[in-house]
Amino acid sequence: MITYLITGITVVVSFICFNNRLLFDKLSLKPYRIVHAKEWYRIISHGFVHADWVHLFVNMFTFWSFGTYMESAFGYLGLGTGGYLGLYFGGMVAASLYDLIRRRNDPYYVSIGASGAVFGLLLAFGWLFPNAAIYLFFIPIPIRAKYFVIGYGVIELFLGVANLQSDVAHFVHLGGMLGGLLLILLWRKQGKLYNAFGEAYRS
Repeated sequence: MITYLITGITVVVSFICFNNRLLFDKLSLKPYRIVHAKEWYRIISHGFVHADWVHLFVNMFTFWSFGTYMESAFGYLGLGTGGYLGLYFGGMVAASLYDLIRRRNDPYYVSIGASGAVFGLLLAFGWLFPNAAIYLFFIPIPIRAKYFVIGYGVIELFLGVANLQSDVAHFVHLGGMLGGLLLILLWRKQGKLYNAFGEAYRS
């Protein structure tokens, strides 16, 4: 239910922003405005705005594909709706930190999209269900979740270091993954993360 709600709100807000530049500017991540004008809401609001339909579709399709399963799984893992929302928005906040620090004095820098939240979700999925099979459209054989997540992370790191696809925030994606990892480790340390048998994971 939460996954569908977030997806629906994101689609509606993104669609409105496609034709409303003023709202686009108001909601997007602008580190300069966050630091100097204290507009902290942008750390969350930018995740509901996308550049175009392709950007929106890729993020929301990935979120829906993994989010519906993770939302259900968080129930029997002992984290519930609060944990699921914490993972999604925690990944979004963690992903914003790189830009917030590096671009805080750049008044022209703008970042948008839910990628950080989605990558945090992906990392958590790969950590909690490492042997789950993932099927990709262009690969005829299933890939174990742990290899998919590790491979994706390595590709993002390479693209970021090599400065390829400069219009894509690769380090933001990695920040989202890091945020997801830290939350999972924190919950595990606190004994809040349970397996399917109702037993707490041991740290």
